[in-house]
Amino acid sequence: MRMKVLILNGSPREKGCVGRALRELENTLKNEGIESETICLGNKDIRGCIACRTCVKNGKCIFDDIVNEVAPKFEEADGIVIGTPVYYSHANGTIISFLDRLFFSTHFNKTMKVGATVVSSRRAGSTSAFDEINKYFTICNMPIVSSSYWNEVHGSKAEDVEKDLEGLQTMRNLGRNMAFMIKSIHLGKEKFGLPEVERGTFTSFSDGL
Repeated sequence: MRMKVLILNGSPREKGCVGRALRELENTLKNEGIESETICLGNKDIRGCIACRTCVKNGKCIFDDIVNEVAPKFEEADGIVIGTPVYYSHANGTIISFLDRLFFSTHFNKTMKVGATVVSSRRAGSTSAFDEINKYFTICNMPIVSSSYWNEVHGSKAEDVEKDLEGLQTMRNLGRNMAFMIKSIHLGKEKFGLPEVERGTFTSFSDGL
């Protein structure tokens, strides 16, 4: 059965630190029999969500750009990897604008699609960016793929990442874990189906309490 992972590189430098980490992951997925497609977003002009909710009516974002191009690829994929460099202890603003619109405007069922975050920093701030991206998955019934350490590499340029042997090891373990989860979920869906997701109840405290 064909299984595929969508990989999104949020760095403006396609072959920089994030790109080097994602290539290690991509190679591991290939070795595990999982297809992947990498899309570079960091050098794109992507504006943020304006919460106009036009997507609810039209089924796509009102801003017809790469977000709408990627949306069907996301729907088709069994898993998604978000890669980001770390600036000021958080993810790249471009990738955040992209993810806000992608997740808000796509209304297909994301239950049990697996998600993983990969971050790169020179020294610090990586774990806060890691947490920031993972929140997109946890609101959508998407299991998060972990590794033998937080999914991060360190360096100022790709050559530095080559020296981060633990970081590259973490990427390989992440790839193996992701492949295992995707395969296991496929088996579970065939035998048990997807878990039921209740909808329709929202806590708004309209009584002012």
